[in-house]
Amino acid sequence: MSLFHTILYQPLFNLLIGIYDLLPGWDIGFAIIVLTILIKLLLWPLSNTSLKSQKALQEIQPKIEALKEEYKDDKEKLAKAMMELYSKEKVNPFSSCLPLLIQLPILIALYRVFIAGLNTESLVNLYTFIPNPGEIRHIFLGIVDLTKPSIVLAVLSGAFQFVQTRMLMAKRVPTPVRKKTGARDEDMLASMNKSMMYFMPVMTVVIGVSLPAGLTLYWVTVNIISVLQQLIVFSKKKSVEPSIPAEQTPS
Repeated sequence: MSLFHTILYQPLFNLLIGIYDLLPGWDIGFAIIVLTILIKLLLWPLSNTSLKSQKALQEIQPKIEALKEEYKDDKEKLAKAMMELYSKEKVNPFSSCLPLLIQLPILIALYRVFIAGLNTESLVNLYTFIPNPGEIRHIFLGIVDLTKPSIVLAVLSGAFQFVQTRMLMAKRVPTPVRKKTGARDEDMLASMNKSMMYFMPVMTVVIGVSLPAGLTLYWVTVNIISVLQQLIVFSKKKSVEPSIPAEQTPS
């Protein structure tokens, strides 16, 4: 744990306080927002890889369900058919996991910084070259105590989580031919996806109202940036899709 503290927690905490020292007004809330933006920019390439992979997997989900229905009694043929599909569509089902695993230690360190690092006692973790502010003013915008739960920030975090999830689950490419039994399975999958789209934001709000508002402010900022990132990634993908040329009729 001391290695984790030295390599991740302490540098992030010092960066937060360094930003806090530089910002006018000494508002730790704005320092959290700036630090979150910097971290998201640093992890942007990894997030992009994960996001593109998730979207690609969602777009071929109907084809996967059709294969599951076609080879439901032959697991070996199903596995082979799915590998061929992944190869044909140039999709790696595991490529979305690695970026998340790499980001996880950083996210845990940030969690500790925002949940326990907003007290004056935590200033003992400052490097010698980071000015000690003497105290940390944890009232954001003069009204929100970031060391206590905030219902408003929790609801905002849930709302942006909903937008983010809805964007990921928007429009999937339908398979040209569907069997009736397969359609029932796809309807069940769509129903589960829809339930998750509402369940995750609700859970975000429920968890958010029990955590310090500093951590919830971090999640609000992360979700807003993630929505913007998805807009950029998906619009780029849309713009590079080749148009289908019109069939030429013989003259």
